[in-house]
Amino acid sequence: MECGGLAPLYYSIPRVRKPKRRQAAALQIPMYPAGNLFIPVAHGQLEAILKGPRQRPAKGVALVLHPHPLGGGTMHNKVVFRAAGALNEAGLTVLRINFRGVGQSTGEHDEGRGEVEDVRAGLYYLSQQYPGLRMVLCGFSFGARVGLEVGIHDPRVAYVIGIGVPLQKYDFQFLTACRKPLLLVHGERDEFGDVEQLRKFVRELEKSTPVELVVIPGVGHFFDEQLDELKRAITDWVVKQFAA
Repeated sequence: MECGGLAPLYYSIPRVRKPKRRQAAALQIPMYPAGNLFIPVAHGQLEAILKGPRQRPAKGVALVLHPHPLGGGTMHNKVVFRAAGALNEAGLTVLRINFRGVGQSTGEHDEGRGEVEDVRAGLYYLSQQYPGLRMVLCGFSFGARVGLEVGIHDPRVAYVIGIGVPLQKYDFQFLTACRKPLLLVHGERDEFGDVEQLRKFVRELEKSTPVELVVIPGVGHFFDEQLDELKRAITDWVVKQFAA
């Protein structure tokens, strides 16, 4: 797929009353659940949600990617939702997408191969709509495996975030090529990525990558009752990066 060939985007927006004049400016910021965004791609469309920060103008933009579709992963996953909220609080406009075959996204699950093109389509959309703004790519679980490999090489992406990196399911050695600021947030009891193995891997990454690891105590892959801690870790890190 050539991202440069994407057609204009389309919205599906519920019918609403015409806003009063003084309300119009506030409605210019895309806010969930005003309506889902559909991004045209080679296989049809990607269903997405775009949300701007409360304070304008946005400092940057972010793409957030969900866990494995065959395990029920969607852009509405609670970890993805909190991560997007954290990025909003840091002052970014955030795009969440459903990978191919999920929700109203067309196509079929492609074991990570075609999903790479979905990631690139999301990045293309953000770069076209918000040119010149710094970009964050954030992925959870399967979304981290697919997204981070794209993000560390794509010149449009300035910062990368991996949540619940499933080291026991996928090979993440590609991260040794990362030279961009990288945040990893992990549950101490993550079932799909042993925390001690991850700490060892981070020590290897530290030799060449500006990486930070935040381990949330006592929680598993989905961060259980500690989603506020996850959100705080992401917001604090992003605020620090954008202040540099």
